[in-house]
Amino acid sequence: MTSKTEKLLSLLDGQPVIPVLKIANVADAVPLARALARGGLRAIEITLRTADALEAIRRVAAEVEDAIVGAGTILDARQFDEAAAAGSKFIVSPGITSQLLDAAKDSPVPLLPGAITPGEIMAAREAGLRFLKFFPAEQSGGIASLKAFASPLADVKFCPTGGITAKNAADYLSLPNVICVGGSWVAPDDLIKAGKWDEIEVLAREASKLKK
Repeated sequence: MTSKTEKLLSLLDGQPVIPVLKIANVADAVPLARALARGGLRAIEITLRTADALEAIRRVAAEVEDAIVGAGTILDARQFDEAAAAGSKFIVSPGITSQLLDAAKDSPVPLLPGAITPGEIMAAREAGLRFLKFFPAEQSGGIASLKAFASPLADVKFCPTGGITAKNAADYLSLPNVICVGGSWVAPDDLIKAGKWDEIEVLAREASKLKK
């Protein structure tokens, strides 16, 4: 297993669920990250799907000591570099490209790229990556596909994301080639908008107790 894969696994440190967050209001970033960390979900992914995403990453990295903030929806080398400069401890991409692999090769920040086909998984494996995002999970065969990959690609582990909920997370986590899952159910938009951090903390605590 490569050193960057090991670094990524050590950052996630046995956490079964990685919250996938879309920050519409940058003022929500710090209290949200604190609530999730109190609930046992220290590693979080802030997606670059909003204008304030990079600033949200900067604030969490600077102000929330308990949080391990990563950046998601990274599509190219420029975004990779911007997210790393903002304080991201890990980078998550929906897919895998040669440009992203080159950016990751020259950076100490580990990459978790998306891969759903045998060819994509093998390309990532050739680049030294053994821990991949399986996205979009439910739309790409879900549990059945991951079971099929377990034997021919036995040394590759996954973080399924996309369609993962409180109802099916445990089923994914029961698979031997799944390390963790990514999901947004632990921080619903309505609770964030209402500032109900205590309720988000409860959801996080429930998710943190899911068994791997």
